[in-house]
Amino acid sequence: MKKIFLSFIVFLLISSTVFSQEEIQVVLLAGQSNMAGRGITEELDAAFIKRIHDVSDRVFISTSDVEKSKPIPLSTLKKSFGPELMVGLTLAEANPKQHYLLIKKAVGGTSLYGAWNTEWTLEKAMLAERGKVRQSLQLYKQHIKNIKRTLNDVKKQGKKYKILGVLWMQGESDTNKEITATNYQSNLKKLIAGYRKEVQINDLPFVIGQVNVLPRKYKEGPAQVRTAMLNVANSDDNIAIIKTSTDASWLDYPKHSDNLHYNTVGQKRLGMAFAKELIQLINK
Repeated sequence: MKKIFLSFIVFLLISSTVFSQEEIQVVLLAGQSNMAGRGITEELDAAFIKRIHDVSDRVFISTSDVEKSKPIPLSTLKKSFGPELMVGLTLAEANPKQHYLLIKKAVGGTSLYGAWNTEWTLEKAMLAERGKVRQSLQLYKQHIKNIKRTLNDVKKQGKKYKILGVLWMQGESDTNKEITATNYQSNLKKLIAGYRKEVQINDLPFVIGQVNVLPRKYKEGPAQVRTAMLNVANSDDNIAIIKTSTDASWLDYPKHSDNLHYNTVGQKRLGMAFAKELIQLINK
């Protein structure tokens, strides 16, 4: 395993071209901890890592807020990963001549009512978020800023781009309170409208990962948020949803023992499901 990681480092050192074709296919990813990812990289087998390596000159990811930071190859693996790994791999293997750029923003424990709200206020953030750090976050605004900066850099390289869609994995936090759960549907509609307006694509595909967290502080919360996600998906032909089971065996998308975060297998399946739904929306 260490030899494989070392080969990736060598690859990065000798690679000088970020993009090598005219049009870059762009996918936007956003959410909280299950989008940030708890898949364990060390559990990936050599054959899978080789597949990632084989597409590493065609799939790049940007997660940084720092100005002048450049997208890095998908093969720049860290200790943990989210759905982006399988999203990038699935898209690249399905389209061997395409190049992809994933622009991701994800922070664990954050709420659509608070940090991700398109109509953010400090009052809303204080109601929804835990701790001063999260209460100060304006994640939707930050993601939009990252998207525009990164795509502007693509244009400066003389490249064209096409935004394929948004992948959304968030909502566990909003199940905890009545006010966040009951407002989830309206806030999700506003979020989708916000992304579409900012990128100027009225029918921009949007894929929702349906949360399946167990009831916690507010018992009705999980069912309310899950239903809200379904309602939003059913309201628009360009919105899809990855349906999940509430059976605590988590056989569809396996989880860690915390019954909250998807494990390595779960994250791989989640990423593949996101890519599949996105491809179906694109090909309608």
